[in-house]
Amino acid sequence: MNDISRTRSAELYEKAQKYFPGGVNSPVRAFKSVYGTPLFIERGDGCFLWDADGNKFIDFCCSWGPLILGHNHAAIRENVIDAVARGMSFGAPTVLENELAGLILNNNRMIEKIRFVSSGTEAVMSALRLARGYTKRDKILKFEGCYHGHVDSMLVKAGSGLVTFGETSSAGVPKSFADETIVVPLNDRKAVEEAYRQFPGQIAAVIIEGVPANNGLLIQDKEYIGFLREITSTNKSLLIFDEVITGFRLGFEGAAKYYEIRPDIITYGKIIGGGMPVGAYGASAEIMSRISPEGAVYQAGTLSGNPVAMAAGIGQLTELLRPGFYEELNRKTEAFAQSIRDFAASRNYKLKVFSIGSIFWFAFTGKNIQKAEDIDVLSMEQFKMLHRELLNRGIYLGPSGYEVGFISAAHTKEELETAKRAIFDSLDIIKPTISYA
Repeated sequence: MNDISRTRSAELYEKAQKYFPGGVNSPVRAFKSVYGTPLFIERGDGCFLWDADGNKFIDFCCSWGPLILGHNHAAIRENVIDAVARGMSFGAPTVLENELAGLILNNNRMIEKIRFVSSGTEAVMSALRLARGYTKRDKILKFEGCYHGHVDSMLVKAGSGLVTFGETSSAGVPKSFADETIVVPLNDRKAVEEAYRQFPGQIAAVIIEGVPANNGLLIQDKEYIGFLREITSTNKSLLIFDEVITGFRLGFEGAAKYYEIRPDIITYGKIIGGGMPVGAYGASAEIMSRISPEGAVYQAGTLSGNPVAMAAGIGQLTELLRPGFYEELNRKTEAFAQSIRDFAASRNYKLKVFSIGSIFWFAFTGKNIQKAEDIDVLSMEQFKMLHRELLNRGIYLGPSGYEVGFISAAHTKEELETAKRAIFDSLDIIKPTISYA
């Protein structure tokens, strides 16, 4: 099969390189991990995307997750149009903030108060500051393979030992920032216990993605997450769930409900604004009372709670609260994933499809993967080939084998069947018979 035309996208990318570093405004968009130049998207509707060359795709990226209703959903669009007509930013309170907060807090037992910000990264940054202010401790424990936005102290990777201070993974991050972050492997109780032995009374919080989904889909056992809840409570640290991906995606109460655990602080991302630039963090009323102007932990933002994002969020979350919404979405995702598993097994292909809720991930392996180090970098060559074959068949996945896919309410049975056939045909071409990891 011939590659799709990217003539117009290539022209736009050449021009973009004159304007932006690497020609993009976010690194993964550069298509460095897959074939060809980036696709410049012109519009989206339902579960479909159209690029600048007129190619049409079934979209499983969904703006990296938040478009759980699909593109251009009427309830969101109409709310946004109405809000824009009234004014896009005031830097002052609006009734829309109250309405969206009420929708969240009245239907999410995990938090009692919330603060809106403008991105998931900002939510994590604020949550870390709150944890340090509340506990009067400085160190944060994170896990190798978990991504928490481009916060300086979170742009760290593990060193050479079981329990290590983070090593910066980005230029421009001072070593002193990394020295306040302890990095341990996922799914390793001994490493967490050792960290508390080495740094008694110093760890303000343990932060983990609700389900690690930025470096593969690393589903953790419920017993392990229960262990994290217990050890943080015992040591008077806080447990932070970064639910920028999983919040309102796995269910209205996110991964916290899935694991049947109440974290001390939870962060959320763009899904609460229907894909608009927005984030939030929430906790108990007691912990949130430490936030300015009520408390001494400072955090502010002119665009926090901006009316357009709030209106979009009201439209989206109202739809998510409809009876049976998540049950149906999760059911069709599992059926989709299982069909691909069955096909791969029938061909003896070394492919596992990990899934939870409406999130899935293709891994070219025969083994279970729960840690970042379990992913073999060589397997990404298989994804690179799969990505090209799928694009040529009208299927859009995020341009990296480490990224997960998402199914939205807009994906119908017909479109999922079309996608499955494209995946089957693509697998028959690349024939992944080598087991990685």
